[in-house]
Amino acid sequence: MIADAECFLDTDILIYAAKGRLDEPAKWQVAQGLLTAAFGTSGQVLAEFYSNATRKGSVPLDPAVARRWVQLLAKRPLVPVDEHLALSGIDLSQRYQISYWDGAIIAAAERLGAKTLYSEDLSHGQTYGSVTVVNPFV
Repeated sequence: MIADAECFLDTDILIYAAKGRLDEPAKWQVAQGLLTAAFGTSGQVLAEFYSNATRKGSVPLDPAVARRWVQLLAKRPLVPVDEHLALSGIDLSQRYQISYWDGAIIAAAERLGAKTLYSEDLSHGQTYGSVTVVNPFV
């Protein structure tokens, strides 16, 4: 059974928390603060985090450091990617005319019972089902 979470943190938030100190200090500070919340995430987000954190930005994370972040983040409530999540992601992407990947993130947040999805990739203030998107940087 998946534990409940108050909020869901998207990939971009976690990347700012891990490596934004030099490139985006204001976003880094906000993202660091969100790490203290009762948050959850998904297997999809952890994979995206590792891939992007080790390849992008002025100073990519060392793969061993990124792996350690994934290990720590995986201790929080976590939604695995399974056929139910994939189908829910498809349904949400079609319903709201968003990408499958965003639909899967919303589906994972719903599965965790998270009412708030922190992300800068979706429309700030938009509600998708039971989940409201908040861009913490606006």
